[in-house]
Amino acid sequence: MPIAAADLSALVHDGLAHLPGQPEYELACQPWNVAVAQRPPVVGVPTSVQELVLLVQAAVGCGLRVAPQSTGHAAAALPPDALDNTLLLRLHRLTGVQVDPLARTARILGGTQWSEVLAACAPHGLTAVHGSAGDVSAVGFLLGGGISFYGRAYGLGSSTVREIEVVTADGALRRVSATEEPDLFWAIRGGGGSFGVVVTVEIDLLPLPDVVAGMLLWDLDAAPRVLPAWAQWTLTAPESATTSLRLMRFPPAPELPDAVRGRRLVVIDGAVLGSDNQAAEILAPLRELRPELDTFARIPSHALTAVHMDPPGPTPIVADHALLGELPAAAVAALLSAAGPDADTSLMFAELRHLGGALGRDIDAALPRVDAGYALFAAATADTPDLAARALNDTADVVAALAPWSTGTSLGNFDDRPGDASTAFCAAAWSRLQRVRERYDPQQVWVAVHEVTAG
Repeated sequence: MPIAAADLSALVHDGLAHLPGQPEYELACQPWNVAVAQRPPVVGVPTSVQELVLLVQAAVGCGLRVAPQSTGHAAAALPPDALDNTLLLRLHRLTGVQVDPLARTARILGGTQWSEVLAACAPHGLTAVHGSAGDVSAVGFLLGGGISFYGRAYGLGSSTVREIEVVTADGALRRVSATEEPDLFWAIRGGGGSFGVVVTVEIDLLPLPDVVAGMLLWDLDAAPRVLPAWAQWTLTAPESATTSLRLMRFPPAPELPDAVRGRRLVVIDGAVLGSDNQAAEILAPLRELRPELDTFARIPSHALTAVHMDPPGPTPIVADHALLGELPAAAVAALLSAAGPDADTSLMFAELRHLGGALGRDIDAALPRVDAGYALFAAATADTPDLAARALNDTADVVAALAPWSTGTSLGNFDDRPGDASTAFCAAAWSRLQRVRERYDPQQVWVAVHEVTAG
Protein backbone atom coordinates (compact mmCIF):
# COMPACT_ATOMS: atom_id res chain seq x y z
CA MET A 1 0.00 0.00 0.00
CA PRO A 2 1.54 3.37 -1.02
CA ILE A 3 2.64 5.73 1.72
CA ALA A 4 0.88 9.12 1.54
CA ALA A 5 2.32 12.54 2.31
CA ALA A 6 0.42 12.39 5.60
CA ASP A 7 2.73 9.62 6.75
CA LEU A 8 5.78 11.82 6.23
CA SER A 9 4.03 14.62 8.10
CA ALA A 10 3.44 12.22 10.98
CA LEU A 11 7.15 11.40 11.08
CA VAL A 12 7.92 15.12 11.23
CA HIS A 13 5.44 15.42 14.10
CA ASP A 14 7.15 12.52 15.88
CA GLY A 15 10.58 14.16 15.56
CA LEU A 16 12.01 11.61 13.13
CA ALA A 17 12.14 14.16 10.33
CA HIS A 18 12.61 17.93 10.17
CA LEU A 19 11.54 20.59 7.68
CA PRO A 20 13.14 23.94 6.76
CA GLY A 21 12.32 26.51 9.41
CA GLN A 22 12.32 24.04 12.30
CA PRO A 23 15.11 24.60 14.84
CA GLU A 24 16.38 21.00 14.47
CA TYR A 25 16.63 21.23 10.68
CA GLU A 26 19.86 23.23 10.41
CA LEU A 27 21.87 21.03 12.76
CA ALA A 28 20.51 17.82 11.24
CA CYS A 29 21.51 18.95 7.74
CA GLN A 30 25.07 20.01 8.59
CA PRO A 31 27.69 17.63 7.20
CA TRP A 32 31.23 17.25 8.51
CA ASN A 33 32.41 19.34 5.56
CA VAL A 34 30.79 22.60 6.62
CA ALA A 35 31.77 24.26 3.34
CA VAL A 36 28.79 22.39 1.86
CA ALA A 37 25.32 23.87 2.42
CA GLN A 38 22.75 21.05 2.37
CA ARG A 39 19.16 22.28 1.94
CA PRO A 40 16.92 19.26 1.26
CA PRO A 41 13.12 19.61 1.52
CA VAL A 42 13.21 17.23 4.51
CA VAL A 43 15.86 15.54 6.65
CA GLY A 44 15.33 12.29 8.54
CA VAL A 45 17.17 11.25 11.72
CA PRO A 46 16.31 7.63 12.61
CA THR A 47 17.49 6.01 15.82
CA SER A 48 16.54 2.45 14.82
CA VAL A 49 16.28 0.31 11.72
CA GLN A 50 12.48 0.32 12.06
CA GLU A 51 12.40 4.12 12.02
CA LEU A 52 14.75 4.15 9.04
CA VAL A 53 12.44 1.85 7.07
CA LEU A 54 9.44 4.08 7.87
CA LEU A 55 11.33 7.14 6.64
CA VAL A 56 12.36 5.44 3.39
CA GLN A 57 8.83 4.20 2.72
CA ALA A 58 7.32 7.61 3.45
CA ALA A 59 9.80 9.40 1.20
CA VAL A 60 9.24 7.02 -1.70
CA GLY A 61 5.50 7.32 -1.22
CA CYS A 62 5.82 11.09 -1.56
CA GLY A 63 7.88 10.80 -4.74
CA LEU A 64 11.13 11.82 -3.04
CA ARG A 65 14.53 10.28 -3.56
CA VAL A 66 16.59 9.26 -0.52
CA ALA A 67 20.20 10.25 0.26
CA PRO A 68 21.75 8.26 3.15
CA GLN A 69 24.55 10.11 4.93
CA SER A 70 26.43 9.31 8.12
CA THR A 71 29.06 11.95 8.88
CA GLY A 72 29.10 13.86 5.60
CA HIS A 73 32.86 13.85 5.06
CA ALA A 74 32.21 13.39 1.32
CA ALA A 75 29.27 15.81 1.04
CA ALA A 76 31.16 17.93 -1.50
CA ALA A 77 31.09 15.02 -3.95
CA LEU A 78 27.29 15.26 -4.31
CA PRO A 79 26.14 17.26 -7.36
CA PRO A 80 24.78 20.70 -6.36
CA ASP A 81 21.16 19.75 -7.15
CA ALA A 82 21.32 16.23 -5.70
CA LEU A 83 19.13 17.04 -2.68
CA ASP A 84 16.51 19.20 -4.42
CA ASN A 85 13.79 16.51 -4.36
CA THR A 86 15.31 14.28 -1.74
CA LEU A 87 14.99 13.09 1.83
CA LEU A 88 18.41 13.50 3.41
CA LEU A 89 18.67 10.45 5.67
CA ARG A 90 21.23 11.20 8.41
CA LEU A 91 22.44 8.07 10.19
CA HIS A 92 24.52 9.65 12.96
CA ARG A 93 22.08 8.49 15.67
CA LEU A 94 22.05 4.88 14.41
CA THR A 95 25.20 3.72 16.17
CA GLY A 96 26.53 0.71 18.01
CA VAL A 97 29.16 -2.06 17.87
CA GLN A 98 29.03 -5.72 18.92
CA VAL A 99 32.39 -7.51 19.08
CA ASP A 100 32.71 -11.30 19.05
CA PRO A 101 36.25 -11.83 20.37
CA LEU A 102 36.24 -15.57 19.67
CA ALA A 103 35.18 -15.21 16.03
CA ARG A 104 37.23 -11.97 15.73
CA THR A 105 34.33 -10.14 14.14
CA ALA A 106 32.39 -6.95 14.78
CA ARG A 107 28.84 -5.97 13.80
CA ILE A 108 28.66 -2.24 13.20
CA LEU A 109 25.52 -0.11 12.87
CA GLY A 110 25.34 2.24 9.88
CA GLY A 111 26.14 5.56 11.56
CA THR A 112 28.99 4.36 13.77
CA GLN A 113 32.34 6.12 13.59
CA TRP A 114 35.68 4.33 13.57
CA SER A 115 36.62 5.68 17.00
CA GLU A 116 33.65 3.81 18.49
CA VAL A 117 34.55 0.60 16.68
CA LEU A 118 38.19 0.70 17.78
CA ALA A 119 37.24 1.46 21.39
CA ALA A 120 34.99 -1.62 21.43
CA CYS A 121 37.70 -3.82 19.90
CA ALA A 122 40.60 -2.67 22.08
CA PRO A 123 39.74 -4.61 25.29
CA HIS A 124 39.94 -7.82 23.25
CA GLY A 125 43.32 -7.05 21.66
CA LEU A 126 41.66 -6.61 18.27
CA THR A 127 41.43 -3.88 15.68
CA ALA A 128 40.00 -3.28 12.20
CA VAL A 129 41.23 -2.24 8.77
CA HIS A 130 40.08 1.32 9.41
CA GLY A 131 40.44 4.87 8.17
CA SER A 132 43.06 7.36 9.30
CA ALA A 133 40.46 9.57 11.05
CA GLY A 134 38.43 8.36 14.00
CA ASP A 135 35.36 10.47 13.19
CA VAL A 136 34.79 8.94 9.75
CA SER A 137 31.79 6.62 9.29
CA ALA A 138 32.95 3.01 9.32
CA VAL A 139 30.27 1.95 6.84
CA GLY A 140 30.96 4.85 4.46
CA PHE A 141 34.66 3.97 4.48
CA LEU A 142 33.96 0.30 3.75
CA LEU A 143 31.45 1.02 0.97
CA GLY A 144 34.10 3.03 -0.88
CA GLY A 145 36.78 0.34 -0.58
CA GLY A 146 38.78 1.81 2.28
CA ILE A 147 42.49 2.67 2.30
CA SER A 148 44.04 2.05 5.72
CA PHE A 149 47.46 2.35 7.30
CA TYR A 150 47.25 -1.45 7.32
CA GLY A 151 46.38 -1.48 3.62
CA ARG A 152 49.61 -2.73 2.07
CA ALA A 153 49.59 -5.69 4.46
CA TYR A 154 45.86 -6.51 4.59
CA GLY A 155 44.27 -4.90 1.54
CA LEU A 156 41.11 -2.85 1.17
CA GLY A 157 38.81 -2.36 4.13
CA SER A 158 35.95 -3.75 2.06
CA SER A 159 37.78 -7.09 1.87
CA THR A 160 37.04 -7.59 5.58
CA VAL A 161 33.24 -7.32 5.15
CA ARG A 162 31.54 -10.68 5.75
CA GLU A 163 27.86 -9.75 5.81
CA ILE A 164 25.69 -6.70 5.20
CA GLU A 165 22.16 -5.74 6.22
CA VAL A 166 20.73 -3.26 3.74
CA VAL A 167 17.35 -1.61 3.23
CA THR A 168 16.56 -1.54 -0.48
CA ALA A 169 14.26 0.84 -2.34
CA ASP A 170 11.23 -1.43 -1.85
CA GLY A 171 11.58 -1.03 1.92
CA ALA A 172 12.84 -4.58 2.42
CA LEU A 173 15.58 -5.32 4.96
CA ARG A 174 17.94 -7.78 3.27
CA ARG A 175 20.83 -9.73 4.73
CA VAL A 176 23.42 -10.24 2.02
CA SER A 177 26.71 -12.10 1.88
CA ALA A 178 28.85 -14.11 -0.51
CA THR A 179 26.13 -16.81 -0.46
CA GLU A 180 22.94 -14.73 0.02
CA GLU A 181 22.11 -12.32 -2.82
CA PRO A 182 25.79 -12.37 -3.82
CA ASP A 183 25.38 -9.81 -6.65
CA LEU A 184 24.18 -7.17 -4.19
CA PHE A 185 26.95 -8.11 -1.75
CA TRP A 186 29.50 -7.81 -4.55
CA ALA A 187 28.19 -4.38 -5.59
CA ILE A 188 28.10 -2.81 -2.14
CA ARG A 189 31.70 -3.82 -1.34
CA GLY A 190 33.47 -0.96 -3.08
CA GLY A 191 30.55 0.12 -5.26
CA GLY A 192 29.23 2.68 -2.79
CA GLY A 193 25.75 3.64 -1.66
CA SER A 194 23.75 3.38 -4.89
CA PHE A 195 22.00 0.13 -3.96
CA GLY A 196 20.37 0.79 -0.61
CA VAL A 197 21.05 2.13 2.84
CA VAL A 198 23.41 -0.12 4.77
CA VAL A 199 22.23 -0.48 8.36
CA THR A 200 24.80 -3.01 9.61
CA VAL A 201 28.01 -4.61 8.45
CA GLU A 202 29.88 -7.55 9.93
CA ILE A 203 33.63 -7.38 9.48
CA ASP A 204 36.65 -9.53 10.24
CA LEU A 205 39.02 -8.08 12.84
CA LEU A 206 42.79 -8.23 13.18
CA PRO A 207 44.51 -9.73 16.26
CA LEU A 208 46.65 -6.61 16.64
CA PRO A 209 46.66 -5.04 20.11
CA ASP A 210 49.48 -2.63 19.26
CA VAL A 211 51.49 -1.38 16.31
CA VAL A 212 54.58 0.69 15.58
CA ALA A 213 53.24 3.98 14.25
CA GLY A 214 53.99 7.68 14.29
CA MET A 215 55.36 10.50 12.19
CA LEU A 216 58.63 12.05 11.04
CA LEU A 217 58.61 15.83 10.67
CA TRP A 218 60.80 18.36 8.87
CA ASP A 219 60.48 22.00 7.91
CA LEU A 220 58.99 22.36 4.42
CA ASP A 221 62.33 23.70 3.18
CA ALA A 222 63.59 20.12 3.51
CA ALA A 223 61.04 18.85 0.98
CA PRO A 224 63.49 18.83 -2.00
CA ARG A 225 65.59 16.18 -0.21
CA VAL A 226 62.89 14.35 1.79
CA LEU A 227 60.29 13.79 -0.96
CA PRO A 228 62.69 12.17 -3.47
CA ALA A 229 64.18 10.01 -0.71
CA TRP A 230 60.74 8.81 0.43
CA ALA A 231 59.73 8.09 -3.18
CA GLN A 232 62.86 5.97 -3.61
CA TRP A 233 62.29 4.24 -0.25
CA THR A 234 58.76 3.20 -1.25
CA LEU A 235 60.14 1.20 -4.19
CA THR A 236 61.57 -1.42 -1.81
CA ALA A 237 59.50 -0.87 1.36
CA PRO A 238 57.93 -4.15 2.54
CA GLU A 239 54.17 -4.69 2.61
CA SER A 240 54.27 -4.43 6.39
CA ALA A 241 54.80 -0.66 6.04
CA THR A 242 52.05 1.70 4.86
CA THR A 243 52.97 5.38 4.90
CA SER A 244 52.02 8.75 3.51
CA LEU A 245 53.99 11.91 2.82
CA ARG A 246 52.39 15.33 3.09
CA LEU A 247 53.56 18.83 2.26
CA MET A 248 51.63 20.79 4.90
CA ARG A 249 50.81 24.37 5.84
CA PHE A 250 49.30 24.76 9.29
CA PRO A 251 47.35 27.82 10.42
CA PRO A 252 48.33 29.56 13.69
CA ALA A 253 45.38 27.95 15.48
CA PRO A 254 45.75 27.77 19.28
CA GLU A 255 44.35 24.22 19.47
CA LEU A 256 47.24 22.84 17.37
CA PRO A 257 50.37 21.34 19.00
CA ASP A 258 53.37 23.63 19.33
CA ALA A 259 55.37 21.50 16.89
CA VAL A 260 53.06 22.30 13.99
CA ARG A 261 51.16 25.50 14.84
CA GLY A 262 51.63 28.14 12.14
CA ARG A 263 54.35 26.14 10.40
CA ARG A 264 55.07 24.74 6.92
CA LEU A 265 56.16 21.12 7.18
CA VAL A 266 56.98 17.84 5.50
CA VAL A 267 55.39 14.94 7.39
CA ILE A 268 55.85 11.22 6.79
CA ASP A 269 53.48 9.10 8.87
CA GLY A 270 52.00 5.65 8.94
CA ALA A 271 52.27 2.23 10.54
CA VAL A 272 54.78 -0.63 10.40
CA LEU A 273 53.80 -4.18 11.37
CA GLY A 274 56.24 -6.56 13.02
CA SER A 275 58.68 -6.37 15.92
CA ASP A 276 60.31 -3.19 17.18
CA ASN A 277 63.62 -4.26 15.62
CA GLN A 278 61.99 -5.00 12.26
CA ALA A 279 60.23 -1.63 12.28
CA ALA A 280 63.45 0.17 13.19
CA GLU A 281 65.26 -1.49 10.28
CA ILE A 282 62.47 -0.53 7.85
CA LEU A 283 62.38 3.09 9.05
CA ALA A 284 66.17 3.54 9.23
CA PRO A 285 66.60 5.10 5.76
CA LEU A 286 63.94 7.70 6.56
CA ARG A 287 65.49 8.47 9.94
CA GLU A 288 68.81 9.08 8.19
CA LEU A 289 67.14 12.18 6.70
CA ARG A 290 67.40 13.73 10.20
CA PRO A 291 63.81 14.66 11.05
CA GLU A 292 63.43 17.30 13.73
CA LEU A 293 60.66 15.20 15.30
CA ASP A 294 60.31 11.41 15.31
CA THR A 295 57.28 9.95 17.12
CA PHE A 296 57.39 6.40 15.71
CA ALA A 297 56.90 4.01 18.62
CA ARG A 298 54.77 1.06 19.63
CA ILE A 299 51.29 2.34 20.48
CA PRO A 300 47.90 0.74 21.22
CA SER A 301 46.27 0.02 17.86
CA HIS A 302 43.19 2.04 18.79
CA ALA A 303 45.45 5.15 19.00
CA LEU A 304 46.43 4.92 15.31
CA THR A 305 43.69 7.37 14.28
CA ALA A 306 45.56 10.16 16.14
CA VAL A 307 48.73 9.75 14.06
CA HIS A 308 47.53 11.37 10.84
CA MET A 309 46.47 14.65 12.53
CA ASP A 310 43.15 14.86 10.68
CA PRO A 311 40.98 17.83 11.70
CA PRO A 312 39.34 17.02 15.04
CA GLY A 313 35.87 18.19 14.04
CA PRO A 314 33.72 19.59 11.23
CA THR A 315 35.85 21.60 8.79
CA PRO A 316 35.21 23.67 5.65
CA ILE A 317 37.34 21.94 3.05
CA VAL A 318 37.86 21.69 -0.70
CA ALA A 319 39.84 18.73 -2.08
CA ASP A 320 40.92 16.97 -5.25
CA HIS A 321 42.41 13.57 -5.97
CA ALA A 322 44.12 11.30 -8.48
CA LEU A 323 45.71 7.87 -8.57
CA LEU A 324 49.29 7.70 -9.81
CA GLY A 325 50.94 4.73 -11.43
CA GLU A 326 54.46 5.68 -10.43
CA LEU A 327 56.45 8.51 -8.91
CA PRO A 328 59.59 9.16 -10.99
CA ALA A 329 61.91 12.11 -10.49
CA ALA A 330 59.89 14.27 -12.88
CA ALA A 331 56.71 13.64 -10.87
CA VAL A 332 58.51 14.52 -7.65
CA ALA A 333 59.71 17.77 -9.24
CA ALA A 334 56.17 18.56 -10.42
CA LEU A 335 54.74 18.11 -6.93
CA LEU A 336 57.48 20.25 -5.38
CA SER A 337 56.72 22.99 -7.91
CA ALA A 338 52.98 22.89 -7.17
CA ALA A 339 53.04 22.44 -3.39
CA GLY A 340 56.64 22.73 -2.17
CA PRO A 341 58.38 25.52 -0.25
CA ASP A 342 58.41 27.99 -3.16
CA ALA A 343 54.77 27.47 -4.21
CA ASP A 344 52.27 30.31 -3.78
CA THR A 345 49.30 28.22 -2.73
CA SER A 346 46.40 28.08 -0.29
CA LEU A 347 46.83 24.33 0.23
CA MET A 348 46.48 22.91 3.70
CA PHE A 349 48.32 19.86 2.40
CA ALA A 350 49.23 17.79 -0.62
CA GLU A 351 49.44 14.11 0.29
CA LEU A 352 50.85 11.01 -1.34
CA ARG A 353 49.66 7.71 0.12
CA HIS A 354 51.80 4.69 -0.74
CA LEU A 355 49.66 1.88 -2.21
CA GLY A 356 50.58 -1.50 -3.67
CA GLY A 357 51.05 -4.72 -1.74
CA ALA A 358 47.77 -6.37 -0.77
CA LEU A 359 45.85 -3.36 -2.09
CA GLY A 360 46.78 -4.51 -5.58
CA ARG A 361 45.60 -8.10 -5.16
CA ASP A 362 42.13 -9.18 -6.31
CA ILE A 363 39.11 -9.74 -4.09
CA ASP A 364 35.64 -10.70 -5.33
CA ALA A 365 34.06 -7.25 -5.08
CA ALA A 366 33.04 -4.30 -7.23
CA LEU A 367 36.39 -2.70 -6.39
CA PRO A 368 38.63 -5.77 -6.53
CA ARG A 369 41.96 -3.95 -6.09
CA VAL A 370 43.65 -0.57 -6.58
CA ASP A 371 45.75 -0.50 -9.74
CA ALA A 372 48.06 2.32 -8.70
CA GLY A 373 51.26 2.94 -6.83
CA TYR A 374 50.18 6.09 -5.02
CA ALA A 375 47.07 8.06 -4.13
CA LEU A 376 47.34 11.85 -4.45
CA PHE A 377 45.06 13.97 -2.29
CA ALA A 378 45.19 17.77 -2.07
CA ALA A 379 43.07 19.82 0.32
CA ALA A 380 42.59 23.45 1.34
CA THR A 381 40.31 25.16 3.83
CA ALA A 382 37.33 27.10 2.50
CA ASP A 383 36.15 29.39 5.30
CA THR A 384 34.85 32.06 2.89
CA PRO A 385 33.61 32.06 -0.73
CA ASP A 386 36.86 33.72 -1.85
CA LEU A 387 38.96 31.10 -0.08
CA ALA A 388 36.79 28.34 -1.50
CA ALA A 389 37.30 29.64 -5.04
CA ARG A 390 41.05 29.75 -4.58
CA ALA A 391 41.03 26.31 -2.96
CA LEU A 392 39.24 24.86 -5.97
CA ASN A 393 41.95 26.23 -8.25
CA ASP A 394 44.92 25.32 -6.07
CA THR A 395 43.83 21.73 -5.42
CA ALA A 396 43.04 21.24 -9.11
CA ASP A 397 46.47 22.67 -10.01
CA VAL A 398 48.21 19.99 -7.93
CA VAL A 399 46.24 17.22 -9.62
CA ALA A 400 46.94 18.76 -13.04
CA ALA A 401 50.66 18.96 -12.28
CA LEU A 402 50.75 15.20 -11.67
CA ALA A 403 48.44 14.35 -14.58
CA PRO A 404 51.21 12.82 -16.73
CA TRP A 405 51.55 10.05 -14.13
CA SER A 406 47.84 9.59 -13.41
CA THR A 407 46.24 6.23 -14.08
CA GLY A 408 43.08 8.03 -15.24
CA THR A 409 41.14 6.31 -12.45
CA SER A 410 39.97 7.44 -9.03
CA LEU A 411 39.17 6.04 -5.60
CA GLY A 412 35.77 6.84 -4.09
CA ASN A 413 37.08 7.39 -0.55
CA PHE A 414 39.44 10.13 -1.75
CA ASP A 415 37.35 11.62 -4.60
CA ASP A 416 35.74 14.74 -3.12
CA ARG A 417 34.26 16.27 -6.27
CA PRO A 418 31.20 15.41 -8.36
CA GLY A 419 32.06 13.58 -11.54
CA ASP A 420 31.92 10.39 -13.55
CA ALA A 421 31.79 7.56 -11.00
CA SER A 422 32.70 4.99 -13.67
CA THR A 423 36.36 6.10 -13.54
CA ALA A 424 36.80 4.08 -10.35
CA PHE A 425 35.94 0.79 -12.09
CA CYS A 426 36.86 -1.29 -15.10
CA ALA A 427 34.26 -1.46 -17.88
CA ALA A 428 33.04 -4.94 -16.93
CA ALA A 429 32.59 -4.00 -13.27
CA TRP A 430 30.76 -0.79 -14.17
CA SER A 431 28.37 -2.67 -16.45
CA ARG A 432 27.67 -5.22 -13.70
CA LEU A 433 27.11 -2.42 -11.16
CA GLN A 434 24.55 -0.85 -13.49
CA ARG A 435 22.70 -4.15 -13.79
CA VAL A 436 22.59 -4.55 -10.01
CA ARG A 437 21.29 -0.98 -9.67
CA GLU A 438 18.54 -1.63 -12.23
CA ARG A 439 17.51 -4.82 -10.42
CA TYR A 440 17.36 -3.42 -6.87
CA ASP A 441 16.52 0.23 -7.58
CA PRO A 442 14.70 0.51 -10.92
CA GLN A 443 13.16 3.87 -9.93
CA GLN A 444 16.55 5.37 -8.99
CA VAL A 445 15.46 6.14 -5.43
CA TRP A 446 18.94 6.37 -3.94
CA VAL A 447 21.09 9.47 -4.14
CA ALA A 448 24.72 8.58 -3.49
CA VAL A 449 28.16 10.07 -3.62
CA HIS A 450 29.71 8.84 -6.90
CA GLU A 451 26.37 7.34 -7.88
CA VAL A 452 26.11 4.33 -10.16
CA THR A 453 23.71 5.47 -12.85
CA ALA A 454 21.43 3.11 -14.76
CA GLY A 455 22.68 1.84 -18.10
